[in-house]
Parts: sequence; structure tokens; C-alpha cells
Amino acid sequence: MTVPVRQFDAVIVGAGGAGMRAAIELAEAGLSVAVLSKVFPTRSHTVAAQGGIGASLGNMSDDNWLWHMYDTIKGSDWLGDQDAIEYMCRMAPQVVYELEHFGMPFDRNADGTIYQRPFGGHSANFGERPVQRACAAADRTGHALLHTLYQRNVRERTQFFVEWMALDLVRDAEGAVLGVVAMEMETGDVYVLQAKATIFATGGAGRIFAASTNAFINTGDGLGMTARAGLPLEDMEFWQFHPTGVAGAGVLITEGVRGEGGILLNCNGERFMERYAPNLKDLASRDIVSRSMDQEIKEGRGCGPHKDYVLLKLDHLGPDVIMKRLPSIREIAIKFANADPIKEPIPVVPTIHYMMGGIPTNIHGQVVAPRHGDPGVVVEGLYAVGECACVSVHGANRLGTNSLLDLLVFGRAAGDFIVSRNLAALAHKALPPDAGDASLARLARLDAATSGERVADVGNELRRTMQSHCGVFRNEALLAEGVAKVMELEDRVARSAIDDKSRTFNTARVEALELDNLIEVAKATIVSALARHESRGAQARSDYPNRDDVHWLKHTLWYREGNRLDYKPVHLTPLSVESFPPKARTY
Repeated sequence: MTVPVRQFDAVIVGAGGAGMRAAIELAEAGLSVAVLSKVFPTRSHTVAAQGGIGASLGNMSDDNWLWHMYDTIKGSDWLGDQDAIEYMCRMAPQVVYELEHFGMPFDRNADGTIYQRPFGGHSANFGERPVQRACAAADRTGHALLHTLYQRNVRERTQFFVEWMALDLVRDAEGAVLGVVAMEMETGDVYVLQAKATIFATGGAGRIFAASTNAFINTGDGLGMTARAGLPLEDMEFWQFHPTGVAGAGVLITEGVRGEGGILLNCNGERFMERYAPNLKDLASRDIVSRSMDQEIKEGRGCGPHKDYVLLKLDHLGPDVIMKRLPSIREIAIKFANADPIKEPIPVVPTIHYMMGGIPTNIHGQVVAPRHGDPGVVVEGLYAVGECACVSVHGANRLGTNSLLDLLVFGRAAGDFIVSRNLAALAHKALPPDAGDASLARLARLDAATSGERVADVGNELRRTMQSHCGVFRNEALLAEGVAKVMELEDRVARSAIDDKSRTFNTARVEALELDNLIEVAKATIVSALARHESRGAQARSDYPNRDDVHWLKHTLWYREGNRLDYKPVHLTPLSVESFPPKARTY
């Protein structure tokens, strides 16, 4: 069967913040752009970001991009690439002012400047004191951002393909990427979307864990497609636990609550963070706060009938601050925790939140894969931006507010770089004769299977396995057992079957295709975690409690073929300033 082909200058997979920010640059330059999304663009997961965008505007007190850079490197536990981090922190004020000019409704100070709130791990003068750096729109920053970018794209006449799912990359014999094979959910029809530039902006993959702040669409589709195309995934062992997910529901309570003055308490009513991080207390880095909470619970100081959560107290802030600065948080607490924060504390627990690893890229968003000993060789025609990418500004642990900053800076950078290549003047490369065959074979297998594993059962088992074997604290025995279980699950994924064979809006088929991507992400995560014999950032190994810069100051690269691991050096040299050499992290 020949697959129908549609041609564009650029195809962007994912219509969250990163995809839409890149699309603005391309559409403004007059290129033909197709943006694919499994959901309507303003329903992308960026909409759930609450706290703010980190940028050293200095509206509340003195601030400097160099301090922001230092905080980001320290937060990353020195696994972040310092050239990329410098680029991001220097660009931060510019992308925020651009958003303001696009019409984003930031909160304001009395003098009309953008209001900035304190946030975990952000400091002035290299860790001396907390600084207010998070540019916020109440506690709905991601929501405001996504709508602002969508309106701008409508103005630029960007072409959206809503409720489409990308299935696989198309590569030629030289390995250049020529577009994607995609399925229109409404009809079940499959197309090759041919492009001179293909940008993955597919977001995170937090659905590999049972307790997650991630939306159901966050199934790591870009990572699965990249792995199946034979390209590596970087630093996949590093997953951030957000300290404050609503206990039992996993819904996010922004760090902005602690930025505004909320505090964490154990069952004795004690503000326990003073013991673990005497300087920044509740505003220490996320990995530190999550582990401290886990420690309190493990040592029997948790709250509730099962002593399995701690409390987030904000009633002392007063109704005015809560209603003005944290209105959605109050709504979430009432709906999901049955607690009105104006009167009572919210039960919270660390919940999987953000993927620091992803598809390896450089600062232009170009995907890179090692060749002949050079780790920075560009994969022609393929770009990745946002949470699915690993330009490694987050290293082993992301600093709060840097996720929205990352997608704005690198979405824009990739767009700019592609525009500079003058795509309109280039011809489309010839598609290989078998373009689309692999995707059609995957679909045919699902359609032909009359019996097999239920997709939901295998998916739930995968999430339980990852949660119990690859959680806040890890060790050799747990991880090794987890790897064996994930490998068994991979066999079960290959035998999955669906009852519904219809073509129109077949959500069962979509979920089966998503499971193919989830299993790749889970393998990459747990195999990489087992191999890394140290604790760094979000990877906390009870059997290797210390950071080991001698052996492990390097990025992991996982390849699907044979679960092979390779490594590459961390860039410790910034673009224009002195390097920040590794040292112990204290808050």
C-alpha cells in the first residue's frame, strides 16, 4: 500500500509551549508549517504549569543572569551543560519581554513592572539569599502562556493538525530525517508528512509512573519515535519528583505556594525543612525537598491515618494573598484534597513531575548523536525542543521555573536557526520507497491480533513497576528486579491486542500506539538508573549515597538496540564567562 504524502517546509510534532513558540518564528518567516497535536493546542500539558518563568529582570531587587546561571548549574548538580545554561539564562529577560509584547497577562507591581515571586533554589549573589525571579500570572502561568502563543500562531496563520498522532520518523539511507508518518485520529487514515525540518516538541513522559502530575497525553511519543529510529536518549535516569502533589491524587500544588510563604509541616507540627536546608528551608531545590519529605514519612513523622503524607500550610498568608496570588491552588485543594487552604493545610506527597533527560540536542535545537567518537554530530533535518529534548540545561535536577523558560528559549532558538537555513529555497529530498512501512506494520499487527494482552493491564503494570522500583530512593536490588520486570513487560507489549478495530476516533488504537512509546521510555530510564552508581540530583541511590565526579560526571546515552549504554562528557565551559567548578550542594 502506498501512503499518501503531504509536503511542508517544516513539521512540528506537539503544540505545547515549545512547539508553538518555534511555529511563530517559522510562520512569521513565511514558511509552510504543519503543527501536529493529539489534542487541541490550548489543552497541551504546558497549560498545567502554575508557578512562573524564571528571568533575572530584577523588578523586586537586584538580580543578574550570572546568578541565575549559577543557581541552574547548582540545581543541576553539575550535570548541566554550562554553555547551554549560560545561553538560556542570558536570553531569559528577552523572551519574557517578547511574551509581554505578545500580550501575556503577567501579574504587575504598583509601578507597572512584571511581578516576580520567590521560588525554590533561586538566589542572589551565588547562594547568599533568596531572590524573587519567577515572572507569574497568578498560579496559572502556563495557561496564560499557552493561550498567548496560540493567539499569536492564529495571527500568523500557522496550520494546525488537531487530533493527529505522529507514529514514526522517516529517514533516508544517509540517516537524514525527511518528516514523520502520522495518523489522523478522526478517520484512522495514515499519511507521510514530508518536511525539510522536523521538530519534536512532544513534551514529557510522566505516564510511565503510577503517581504523576502529568496529563494522560504525556506518553513520550517523541522519545519512542527517536529510539525506534536508532537514535540515543540522554540522561533518562533523572526524573524530578515535585515535592507537593496532592496526596492520593497527584495533582500539582505549585512551588509558588512556598514562594509566597507556605511551609511544610510533619505530624508534630514541626517545620522540618529547617533541619535539612537551614538557609533556604522550604525553598531548597526540588530533589532536596522531596527526599526530606520522604525521609520524614519513612521515619514515622508523616500525617494522616496511614502516616503517608506531610502538610502544606498556607492559612497564615491570609485570605487576600491566597485569593489574589493562588486562586487555582485553592480550587484544586478543595476539589482534590477536600481542604480549604484558607482554613486548613493541604496533604501533599512527592509526585513524579518532570523529565530532565530526553532527545540529545545542541543549543539550536538540532538533534545530535555520536559518530566516529564525536558526540556532537548533527542528525540532518531533526530538531527537538522543550521537555522531550535534552540540551541539558537541567542536568540531574531542574530548577523550578526553568521548564517554561527552556521551552521559550529553545523553541525560539530552533525556529530562528531553521529560518536562517532558507528552507524555502531548498528542494525536498526523495522519500525512501519504504517510507511508512514500519508504521503500517505496527497498525496491521494491532488490527490482525484476535487475542492478546489488554493495553490497560500492561500499562498499569508498567506504571506500578516503575513507581516501586525506580522511585525517590533507589538501590541495586530494586533496580535490577525492576529491569527484569520491564523486560517481561516489553514482551507483553508486543503481544498487546485491542477489541475495537474501527477507524473513526479509535482511542483504543491510540492507547496501544502510546504504549509502544511508554515501554521505550521505561527501558531507557531504569537501565540508565541501574548503571549509574552514584547519587546526583534526582537520582538518589541508598547504596551509593555520594556524588562521584571522578567516574560519573558524564551524560548517559541509551540506545534501544540491545539496551546499550554509552556516555559523553558534560560541557563545563560556558560561552563567555568563567566555568563554575563542581562543589558540594548545600541550601
